[in-house]
Amino acid sequence: MTLPRDYTGQACSLARSLEIVGERWTLLILRDAFFGVRRFGDFAAHLRIPRAVLTDRLAALTEAGVLDRVPGPGRRAEYALAEKGVSLWPVVHALTAWGDQHYAAAGVRRIFRHGADGAPVGADGRCTGCGGTVEVGDIVVAPGPGLPPAAEGDDPVALALLRPHRLLQPLRVRRESGTTTKGAHS
Repeated sequence: MTLPRDYTGQACSLARSLEIVGERWTLLILRDAFFGVRRFGDFAAHLRIPRAVLTDRLAALTEAGVLDRVPGPGRRAEYALAEKGVSLWPVVHALTAWGDQHYAAAGVRRIFRHGADGAPVGADGRCTGCGGTVEVGDIVVAPGPGLPPAAEGDDPVALALLRPHRLLQPLRVRRESGTTTKGAHS
């Protein structure tokens, strides 16, 4: 039995928010969009999500104004965070920090640093060096000590995420022609 997408009878802003971002896979799609993933195939390969589910989630996020379909290289459309999506960064960052605090036995998988001074960005969105609030576009994501090393069969997104880069910037994913890759680091 499929659960409904709405919370009938709940006149609550949290319920309305969950109607948009509360379905399985949605927050991971948003996380990857912040990391710079833009192509359907890259989302599918990195998340190892069924294509039908990914299609549904991307359509729902686009319809809600969280993602925009934008022209990509060639004739392919890509997905980029809309202003409404970018405003979800504090939520995504706080949930990531909560997971790091409670479930990262091997250490944090990703470190978020202020691009201006290289100091870590705290769960509250403030730079631990200068003390200022850091805009999402000024955050550099880098591998943390809990991220496993690259392994044979890692998908191109996982490999690209081994290099530090600014959030929201399109991720430069290297593809080998004629090969398919699977597996994922998150």
